[in-house]
Amino acid sequence: MMGLFQRVAHRLERMNQGHIRNRKHYLHYVSGKNGLEIGGPSPVFRRENPIDIYQAVEHLDNCDFSQSTVWAEQQESYTFDPSRKPGKSIFCDGSDLNSIEDSSYDFVLSSHNLEHFANPVKALKEWKRVIRPSGALILAVPNYKRTFDHRRKPTRVDHMLEDFERNTGEDDLTHLPEILEKHDLSMDAAAGSFEQFQARSLNNISNRCLHHHVFDQENSRELLDRTGFDVQCTDLAYPCHICILATPRAVV
Repeated sequence: MMGLFQRVAHRLERMNQGHIRNRKHYLHYVSGKNGLEIGGPSPVFRRENPIDIYQAVEHLDNCDFSQSTVWAEQQESYTFDPSRKPGKSIFCDGSDLNSIEDSSYDFVLSSHNLEHFANPVKALKEWKRVIRPSGALILAVPNYKRTFDHRRKPTRVDHMLEDFERNTGEDDLTHLPEILEKHDLSMDAAAGSFEQFQARSLNNISNRCLHHHVFDQENSRELLDRTGFDVQCTDLAYPCHICILATPRAVV
């Protein structure tokens, strides 16, 4: 009986969250338009979820570093919503979109993958490059306080900029000692035992599961500002999402 009560309470809490407060602003940038998702599909953008926008999109392609990942088995066509025509899959690193021309898309979507980049500034600059000047980036990152990263501290933006200046590669394991020490395995059942988690982490170049960097509202906004975006709005959503709408800043 208690289990049923807890499930109902969880459902009510989620329903009470509803859509993010600024959903209409996000919809403005995707309705009837063409976009690129990084590492999709994501539950965050589906119906009854915080940034419920998939069904408003005209066309959506997807970029993933591999056809087979921990999170999805990708096909050549990209099905993101049953009511929409599939887009195409692009297999390349999300921080090196060299096959995509400048200003190719109206918007870029990214949910819970920026933290997986060893060089997030490089990724953001690439995403900015492929967005049209009138377009937008819609980003969701995990609020570290509500995840298995809660024992760590938010990453300094200066550090992430230094990673970019050093041209840090995705095989970088600089943060691994901190991760192994502070990762809360009790909140990450998929990671298995400490030994299994350590083995998976050492092979991160193949699975990309590590959270290299840790985000809160302050450093995520600062990072976007310092990589050439203007943050239009931010929202917190259940259970751990920091949702951000940002537009590319014009080069003066």
